[in-house]
This record gives sequence, C-alpha cells and structure tokens, in this order.
Amino acid sequence: MQKFNKRLAAIVIELRPAQWLKNLFVFAGLIFSLSFVKLLPILQSLLGFVIFCLASSAVYIFNDIIDRESDALHNNKKNRPIASGILGIKLAIFVSILLFALSISLSLLLNLYFFSTCLLYIILMIIYSLLLKKIIILDVITIAFGFILRAVAGAVAIKVSISPWLLLTTFLIALFLALCKRRYELTSLGEYAGNHRKTLSQYSPYLLDQMIAVVTASTVVTYSLYTLARETYLKFGTRFLGFTIPFVIYGIFRYLFLIHSKQRGGSPESTLLTDKPLLIDILLWGISSIFIIYFSQKI
Repeated sequence: MQKFNKRLAAIVIELRPAQWLKNLFVFAGLIFSLSFVKLLPILQSLLGFVIFCLASSAVYIFNDIIDRESDALHNNKKNRPIASGILGIKLAIFVSILLFALSISLSLLLNLYFFSTCLLYIILMIIYSLLLKKIIILDVITIAFGFILRAVAGAVAIKVSISPWLLLTTFLIALFLALCKRRYELTSLGEYAGNHRKTLSQYSPYLLDQMIAVVTASTVVTYSLYTLARETYLKFGTRFLGFTIPFVIYGIFRYLFLIHSKQRGGSPESTLLTDKPLLIDILLWGISSIFIIYFSQKI
C-alpha cells in the first residue's frame, strides 16, 4: 500500500497541477463574449478547461520522459519523479498515453472544432518536445502559440468568436513569459545552461533582453488597441475597458522587476501565485474587466 501511495504521489507531481493555471486562457472566450452569465457556456468552458488540463499534463509527462537525462543536471528539475527515478519510465509512458486518450475522447463531447483544436495542441506540443524546443526562437514561439490554441479552444467550445487583437495579446503575453523564463535559466545555470537546454547555448542575456523589450512594448500597444478598438466598443457598448490598461502595464513591469531584481521567473505560474502585488494586480484587472463589460450592458 505504501508503494502504491508513493507512485500515486509521484504521478500527481508529474501532472504539475500548478501549471494548470495556464489553461485559464480557455475562459477568455467565455468572459469576452459576455457568456459568463449563462449556465451552459460556463459548463462547456469548465469541461474545456479540464480537457486541456489532462492534455497539458500528458505533454508534461511526455516531455519529462524525453528530458529525464538533462533534467537530472538541473538544480530543481532533478527532483522531479521521472528525472530522479522515483517514477518508472514504463508507468510514466502509460499515464501519458492514458491522459492523451482521455483528453481527445472527452473533447468530442463538445464539438468537432474543439476536438480539432485540442488535437492540434497535442500534436504541436509533441513536435515541440521532440524537435522545436531545440531550435532557437522557434522554441518560445511554439510555447506562445500553444496559449493561442487554448484561447481558440475556449471560444470554439462555446461557439463564439474572439477578437484577433485579443489572440495577439495572448500570444505576446505568453511570448513575454517564455522569454523571461529563458533568461532566468540562462543566468541561473551559467556555463552549464547549454547542458540543460540546447537553445540556451545560442541565447545570450543581451539578446533576450532585446527580445523582451520588443515584446513588452508590443503587448502594451496591442492590448491598448484592443480595448480602444471600434469593434470592442460595438461589442460591449463601452470605451471604459481602456481603464484596465494600467493594470496590464503594472503587471508587466512588476514581472520584469522580479526577473531582474529578485532573480525569479524560472516558474511563471509560481511567480504569479506567490507574489502578492502581482496577484492583486491580476485580480483587480479581472474584476474590473468583468465589471466594465457586464455593467455596460445594463446602462
């Protein structure tokens, strides 16, 4: 019984529940289509969220199987069940395949568009694990594209459209987080960075800082254009979404502060959940956005 519990605990750790935070992008379509006051779309979005949690966990396990040797050299990742040998490879492969099968099967309960998006996400992440993560620039772009697929999946799950500006903002935010993570890995691992991740030997702190600067400015501009766009006004009947721009600017600047001054950023989900000012900022952005969108319909 003790051996079973140990294996179960190892599997739960490999699922990386903390990273399910990324799948909250599935709810973007629900919130920005004004469907969050209807029961059916809420239930469909919740199912979509669960499906992407299963799919992403399957990808994490698959990736850890591929990277088990390099992870063993990493200060933190060496403690993961697969890298440390606590979870056997055969059992890990079985769990990964099971989760892939469950996510694909459950996606059919929604609609074919969601099924296709989920399948595309899985295929893209497998290609990333096997090939794309070894190619500089394409590695972070692929990660960011995965977030777009999450947002698209959430929209097609409830059969609503989503603004291209919002998708572009999602892509840029995800790209920002991915580049910051690469910078953290490069600076924290030093000369051993290339042993952990092949592309780190091709990046440099200066190059990453330049990329982050471009993406930071692009994110703020793109989100601002979305909130002030004519199509946004026609959809929500308000121009007040522009008041949420300061929350986005503060959030990005706060994250940059944590990267450069506190040497954080290796785990974006951990940073977002443990830094109180950043967490409060995100909550205020979410509350103000919903308040403005919902009550603009009441006026």
